[in-house]
Amino acid sequence: MVDLIGLAIAFLILAFIAFVLGSRGIAGMSMGIAKWLVIIFVILAIVTFIL
Repeated sequence: MVDLIGLAIAFLILAFIAFVLGSRGIAGMSMGIAKWLVIIFVILAIVTFIL
């Protein structure tokens, strides 16, 4: 699960850099990927704690 958070942080950093450089399409796509990785991480963490 640590890898999912690491990937989410990497995509957030990529999105920020792309936004600063003016590439809003890549920034939006990276934010979308990061959002879904965080959601998957949270779901897996809850399932792990329950089981």
